[in-house]
Amino acid sequence: MMLKALILLVAGVLATHPEGNPNARLLTVAESVGQGQRSVYPESVPLYWTDDSQLTKERPQRERPQWKLPVPEGPGIVYGQSVSRNEFGINGGVFPAPDGERIAVYRKDESAVTLYPLYDITSRTGGSKLIRYPMAGMASEHISVCVCDLQGRILSTLQVDDFDDERYLTNVTWSPDSKYIFVQVVNRSQHWMNLNMYRADDGRFVRTILSESNDAWVEPLDPLYFLKDNSYRFIYRTDNRDGYRNLYLCDTLCRVTRITPVAADVAYVANDGKYVYYTSAEVSPIENHLFRVQVRNGKTVGKPQRLTSEEGWHQVSMAPDCSKFIDRYSSFNVPGVTQVRSASGELLEKVLTALDPLDEYAQCRVELGTTPSADGQFDNYYRLFYPRNFDPSKKYPLIVYVYGGPHSQMVNDSWLGSIRMWEMLMAQRGYVVYVQDNRGTQNRGAAFEKAINRHCGDAEVADQMAGIQALLDRAPWIDRSRIGVHGWSYGGFMTLSLTTRNPGFFKVAVAGGPVIDWKWYEVMYGERYMDTPETNPEGFEGSSLIPRAKDLTGRVLICQGVLDGTVVPQHSLSFVQECIQEGVPVDWFPYPMDEHNMVGKARVHLYEKITDYFETFL
Repeated sequence: MMLKALILLVAGVLATHPEGNPNARLLTVAESVGQGQRSVYPESVPLYWTDDSQLTKERPQRERPQWKLPVPEGPGIVYGQSVSRNEFGINGGVFPAPDGERIAVYRKDESAVTLYPLYDITSRTGGSKLIRYPMAGMASEHISVCVCDLQGRILSTLQVDDFDDERYLTNVTWSPDSKYIFVQVVNRSQHWMNLNMYRADDGRFVRTILSESNDAWVEPLDPLYFLKDNSYRFIYRTDNRDGYRNLYLCDTLCRVTRITPVAADVAYVANDGKYVYYTSAEVSPIENHLFRVQVRNGKTVGKPQRLTSEEGWHQVSMAPDCSKFIDRYSSFNVPGVTQVRSASGELLEKVLTALDPLDEYAQCRVELGTTPSADGQFDNYYRLFYPRNFDPSKKYPLIVYVYGGPHSQMVNDSWLGSIRMWEMLMAQRGYVVYVQDNRGTQNRGAAFEKAINRHCGDAEVADQMAGIQALLDRAPWIDRSRIGVHGWSYGGFMTLSLTTRNPGFFKVAVAGGPVIDWKWYEVMYGERYMDTPETNPEGFEGSSLIPRAKDLTGRVLICQGVLDGTVVPQHSLSFVQECIQEGVPVDWFPYPMDEHNMVGKARVHLYEKITDYFETFL
């Protein structure tokens, strides 16, 4: 037993989930993608806060705001819609003033943006659905912020003149007294940001409260969170000052004080004027815990207090008055617990302890652990599924599931490592399944996340291959001649990058909606990580999969939504054409009525096809 524990420790194993009921029921593909008769994920109970901080199981019905939007002046101009393709934390286009008398709205002018045709099969002879799609290095949208009355009459427009006309205006925030509007202004190259203050009544610029710059990128993701103490002090979050996304207490006179001095990413939750509540990765990058810190007169008082004690990933919902919070958590072997705690962390009520939804199914052994990054500077986290009825004297095929892109964290200390049920399904069918995060993903600090700067695919592929090789070195029961890889979107880009950069290593690959060349991807996301084809020609050439098509080996399937307005079909079709030119076999399957992600019957069809492809060729 001690020898086994030592082996696990050396291998970086943090937790294991035992195999159980190997001869019991197996998952269906429909169940694994959330389309079965019942859910195979842990039960949850609906809980909400009312405006007066009372718990209810009924979603509160709030009165829908009544306002009108300005009438657009011409084609390509819209008011009150989300802008910048929902980057920078943007998820809407209307911002009501706290006093309810006015609204700030985005005005988006994308008349200069190229119209991109998506093929529409629904008419008698077929046709095109035209969308505005700003590709890297090409014309982008022009954004402004207007202040309107509730009838849609424009009262003022914020007088923003920073940088260039294709700047980004993000995280629009009203002051508590409705007199001012704050905007984080980012230049198009996303290397500079000014946090500006404007008068709401006439749009005049007041001052720049702070500025940030970064040779890699700046990416503001949060609005300002004003303290509920009748002051003009607010909470600001950035990773650009101390290397991690931390919280800073600021005021409109440009004073800035760090209030979460930890080498970990944190996220704001709430405040009551006395305490600021936030979640933090400081216990572990794969755990999420709630903390609070006391603030008084613009300074912190005492040390932060941890409010969630149980190991795992906690998702919290604070009552409006910050008197208590709903705590939903799970960990690797705990399917889920829902409880209510006081603001100081005292347990008030345990609402639900979820049962294991896989009790009646064959459960495979699952492992959570770490593996060194390719540069040796970080530990990357993984989850590993062993095949049903595992016998170390036998040989098994390996499937690597990969995403690997920004804003993702595939592995954490939640139930079964944040399982996707298709992974369990494939393990039930006799496959080893491996999932790993790599440099470039989130919740690990700026150095980790920005390792991909200007060279998407390099650090990510290196880390994935390092992890796979470390697994192979300790797992003689994996058949080296039967290794497959699958991923979607950025994961599709990673799937094809892994196969073309390592010819002969992967026997089967399935890529969905893959980015093939970043010059065909949209401005906001793509230019953040890659800059433009003109300013970073080496990076674009090195990451492009077009010149690598000749190196494709094994059986490769590419799936594509024909109506995909995120990774447009030009990507995969161009790759297929290059394969034709090079005489390289490749399979391509379209979903004529689907966008970037398949839903409903199409999703079941997709995963039946993916499953069958591995069953047939791996």
